[in-house]
Amino acid sequence: MQGLKRRIVYVTLFELIAIGITTTGFALFTDHGAGHASVAAVASSAIAVVWNLAYNTAFEKWESRQAVRGRGFWRRAAHATGFEAGLVVLLVPLFAWWLDVPLWHAFVLDLGLMAFFLAYTFTFNLAFDRVFGLPASARPLAAEPAA
Repeated sequence: MQGLKRRIVYVTLFELIAIGITTTGFALFTDHGAGHASVAAVASSAIAVVWNLAYNTAFEKWESRQAVRGRGFWRRAAHATGFEAGLVVLLVPLFAWWLDVPLWHAFVLDLGLMAFFLAYTFTFNLAFDRVFGLPASARPLAAEPAA
């Protein structure tokens, strides 16, 4: 599976599983049931998807104007830090309001999400690639025929 179909299946599976897990986490770490917690999980998922699209579009526009090309360690670190910082700004107030917790508690919940998503993304990508195969961009080139 390649191209747009692969991306749609990837995002759909990734977010549905994440919503299930984060709903459980929000319900366990707040005084709300799964129904109320699921709204926060779905909202944070939707915000993360839209933020990802907007942030990466802006980052790539900025990146295209840089004299130095490529994505070395520092550019990748800046990209990841900026993305996560934006999510903190967007999600912490939402969590505080919807889950009726102090901002500090909402921030700790968000830190927990960051830790979870680091491990989850790694594991999900590994499983996804094993089930659906590598994308064309990551497949080894075919060996040259012997002369």
